[in-house]
Amino acid sequence: MDKIFLHGMKAETLIGLYDWERKQKQTLVLDLVIGVPEKSAADDNINDTVHYADVCEAVRSSLKNQQFLLLEALAEHVAGLILSDFGAVWVRVRIVKPGILPDVREVGVEIERSREI
Repeated sequence: MDKIFLHGMKAETLIGLYDWERKQKQTLVLDLVIGVPEKSAADDNINDTVHYADVCEAVRSSLKNQQFLLLEALAEHVAGLILSDFGAVWVRVRIVKPGILPDVREVGVEIERSREI
């Protein structure tokens, strides 16, 4: 399987369990790895692959209008969006919530999902 990736993508959303977390949107850092059809490399046609700029725009736009309690739910939302809207066959979503705990550089979640064919 061929893969494209977006590492270090920043997006804002309302996320968290605690009242103090829900007062304003937080910036999250996403790493996305997206499985694409192997034919995308063979014919050099953008229509046969996943356009990563469109993925970035769609994820940011969707998260901007959503709110989540858990990073797990947010990751599931992003994975579903990529699989359903972009025809990806597989996706890995890693989301980091930086600076949320004292003396911890990163807290996050990582999931992998695939589309049923």
